[in-house]
Amino acid sequence: MQFLKLISSSPAFSLRKSFYNKQWFLPFTQGPSLSSGDVEMRELVEYLDSLKNYEKSGVPKGAGTDSDDGFDLGRMRRLMGRLGNPDSRFKAVHIAGTKGKGSTAAFLVNILNAEGYAVGCYTSPHILSIRERMLVGNPAKPVPAEKLDYLFHQIKDILDESIVLENGCLSHFEVLTAVAFTLFSQENVDLAVIEAGLGGARDATNVIPSSGLLASVITTIGKEHMDALGGSLESIAMAKSGIVKHGRPLVLGGPFVPQIEHILRDKASVMNSSVVLASDAGKRSVIKSICFLNGRPCQHCDVVLEVERDLQLSTNLLDVRMSMLGGHQLQNAVTATCTALCLRDMGWTVSDQSIRAGLEHTQLLGRSQFLTFSEAEALGLPGAAILLDGAHTKESARALVDTIKMTFPDAPLALIVAMARDKDHAAFAKELLSGARLEAVVLTEVDIAGGNARTTPSTLLRDCWIQESERMGIAVLHDKMPEYQESFGDGSECSLIGMEDKVIVTAADGSLADSLHAANRFLKRKARKEPALLVVTGSLHMVTSALLSLRG
Repeated sequence: MQFLKLISSSPAFSLRKSFYNKQWFLPFTQGPSLSSGDVEMRELVEYLDSLKNYEKSGVPKGAGTDSDDGFDLGRMRRLMGRLGNPDSRFKAVHIAGTKGKGSTAAFLVNILNAEGYAVGCYTSPHILSIRERMLVGNPAKPVPAEKLDYLFHQIKDILDESIVLENGCLSHFEVLTAVAFTLFSQENVDLAVIEAGLGGARDATNVIPSSGLLASVITTIGKEHMDALGGSLESIAMAKSGIVKHGRPLVLGGPFVPQIEHILRDKASVMNSSVVLASDAGKRSVIKSICFLNGRPCQHCDVVLEVERDLQLSTNLLDVRMSMLGGHQLQNAVTATCTALCLRDMGWTVSDQSIRAGLEHTQLLGRSQFLTFSEAEALGLPGAAILLDGAHTKESARALVDTIKMTFPDAPLALIVAMARDKDHAAFAKELLSGARLEAVVLTEVDIAGGNARTTPSTLLRDCWIQESERMGIAVLHDKMPEYQESFGDGSECSLIGMEDKVIVTAADGSLADSLHAANRFLKRKARKEPALLVVTGSLHMVTSALLSLRG
């Protein structure tokens, strides 16, 4: 992959207002507006909330490994048996990986929808409604609340019995997975795209039988959830390779370091599975330019693939206009394309035209999502440029910086950041400090999966950013310094002369709206009349908070 010089007939900011005055069309989106219909699911939501939720509490050490410490996949298989094995009544593509699972799934679902297939899609987490985790149909949309409520009551007695028989050990994710698989079975989807929750080998989604699996996909291998997945990149690769099934092709996203790719290929060899490497250096897929099309940014890409090892696959798509921005999203698109080509090789009809349409029509909330002008105004920030991105790892922070450089390369930048406790805060900070024209960082807090057990105190985040700035030789003006209090304490508007080159770092204890306004205030003081960019990041739960603010 490579970036070419940003090409536009005029600077990005000269088009900003026309861009923000237009709504984006999101054919595959992780988040419908909250509606009164969701109230009909109250009993299901309360039922799920009564179960152990590792998204809220954190995952135990070793839980995702294929070992005695791992989750009991037998428990999930027994639940499937009591429900009549719905997992065996639809074909599936199974996707695991540290990053890129949701985006790759989105691309693939849209490709298949464009070809005319009715598709089920199971992903996590959700942004606004739990219904987002289960998409169904053509186009694939979040399951209606009424249908989900009806299905829940259909199987509730079996769920109740199973919880008793499993000594109360069934988790929130296991029950939700069972509901999704039952839904896809009842809806008679042509195929389902299933995203693993954690790891792969012991994940609840890994009950999919070899007979029903069309292909396995592993997008990336990174250090997230290290303790839960064995403590090393090698153990993470082993855990995620657990989704590979006998005789079923494996699509690898990547790129991977050699020892990790070796582990994945070894597992494929043992399972007699052909391998397609989507990040192979011989593949000629590039971002050619960035422009604004119909009031929204997009990247013009060539997706050119020629696979000769194991399988013979090819496509030649020039000037694909993708709304999903960045080199990482082009890689996700290529991974999805390779998967679609594998399906074509198996006899499924998947045309190049459908691949192009799927790639061009994919967008997700919280992934490089620019708010519209009216949405910024609704937050009390008229005219502000606001970007929402759920980045929360070193790799995704680097991708976010790349996206910012591509779309608004010269803009002064303020970050509003909240993160979960189990993330690498220092690595995340280092990427953002080193790669953008950063003027201010406001550290705040957000509930994680509806609770604060995994929330990092804003003061701890602030101290981490200060320490990382000092290590990198970046001058900061932080809220523990007298100079900060003189300049900003009690609404002070003292001069910043002599401090223009310092990055403002502060911990906020108010709402997200308060943090946004504080960041905007800092930008106005430092950047004066120069157009600037506000970025909300650090967690998809931050994205949720921002979008909920828009809905009152």
